[in-house]
Amino acid sequence: MKSGIRILSIPVLLASSLCLAQTSPAPADAGPTPTAPSASASPGQSGDFWQRLAAYYRQDWNGTAASGPAPARRGLPSPLSSPPFPSADWSYGGSPTIGEPDTNSYPLQTALNGAKGRVKVYGWVEPTVNGSTAGNAQGARNNPVANDFYPNRLELGQFVVYVERLPDSVQRDHIDWGFHLTSLFGTDYRSTTNKGYFSSQLLDNNRQYGFDPALEYVDVYFPHVAEGMNLRVGRFISIPGIEAQLTPNNYVFSHSLLYSVDPFTDTGALATIQANKQTVIQLGISASHDVAPWTSDAKPSFMGCVSRSSKSENNNSYTCVNGINDGKYAFNNIQMFDETWYHKFNSSWHMATEVYFMYERDVPSVNGPITPEKGTNGANCSPGKATCFAQEYAFVNYVNKQLGPHNYLTLRNDLLNDKKGQRTGYAGKVSEWTFAWNHWIGSTIQLRPEIRFDHAWDRRTYNHGTAINQFTAASDLVFHF
Repeated sequence: MKSGIRILSIPVLLASSLCLAQTSPAPADAGPTPTAPSASASPGQSGDFWQRLAAYYRQDWNGTAASGPAPARRGLPSPLSSPPFPSADWSYGGSPTIGEPDTNSYPLQTALNGAKGRVKVYGWVEPTVNGSTAGNAQGARNNPVANDFYPNRLELGQFVVYVERLPDSVQRDHIDWGFHLTSLFGTDYRSTTNKGYFSSQLLDNNRQYGFDPALEYVDVYFPHVAEGMNLRVGRFISIPGIEAQLTPNNYVFSHSLLYSVDPFTDTGALATIQANKQTVIQLGISASHDVAPWTSDAKPSFMGCVSRSSKSENNNSYTCVNGINDGKYAFNNIQMFDETWYHKFNSSWHMATEVYFMYERDVPSVNGPITPEKGTNGANCSPGKATCFAQEYAFVNYVNKQLGPHNYLTLRNDLLNDKKGQRTGYAGKVSEWTFAWNHWIGSTIQLRPEIRFDHAWDRRTYNHGTAINQFTAASDLVFHF
């Protein structure tokens, strides 16, 4: 789950992935997800592995990598440039962008085999640093800030390795398939942990660093269903919203309050149907939020979304219901209703806005006889009630200004009303305002400094309930490989 309380080993996975990638002979595929740094050519074809790897970075950073014509795309044109933005398209979860070719080239894969084959291995390392008014006392936290949880320190946020094969959704001749595996290590595992997936690291031991196989799924693409359908089965990102859990896919380093308490991943099956060039329909079933199907908290849950774009691609709405069942209290059994709107003003300005309503029924009272499940909070119910209805509302808006092919600025405004305190531990309204700069070196290094101010409107929420305000200056550096 994404709240503040929120191993095949990395070397073994990486080693096995490299061998697999080197032997795959098939042509390139389409529909990258999540978004990754892109280069049209594959520099550094000569020399040994380390020489090819060094050549890739040298050409990428100097801007001397050769480029070729863009491959054919099916559907509306992309509204944004990526880089510098995390994605070139208005995003929807649970599927590659149907009809989009795969133009991604990765340093590691290029050094291994010249970026040949359809199985790819890539990833990133993300060191982070922050200074915060939360202080340095034992147990000090930036909570409810996510992905910047520990104050006043340098740490490793994410070390991520991806292994994937993407289905070719540009063609409409044959059924195609893909898969995705993720290995994540770092402090951010506390924002990605699901009950039943190595969750004792957090739920039982509250470790600072941990491992999570955050995403593992299979995609099957059916070209003759409407204008294309992708069926995803496995564990994947909870589909609504602007922000993703893995850092390069986000506008800024830290996450919004809205994101920090909503569902993180779901395990189930999701069909994504390109009804026409402007409309995408999604229908699926999961085991409920942030739980493995084999846990006692799992229950069949419905999810459905509609994404609708204007012909100009200047506007997109993404309407979702997520995790819908009886809504009774269980591990993160949130009933979620979400609306996201993207708007492009001109070639350099755009904004993204999201609002949601979530709830659970029969949540144990913090003053009642029922002990909340480990890893969850109770609700501030009325006196004398053992359980109650706990709901939360949230709003976030991003305004983004592109300064050039390697830079953009972001202003984020955010409000969360945790009515019963069941998500953050403190009932009431909290807001944050973040100003951030995103700078790329080539297409393989991101630097994302930010300044952030958090304010609690109803009670002292920050620094273990002793402060109404919190100020943070922070940055991460994302090194792609």
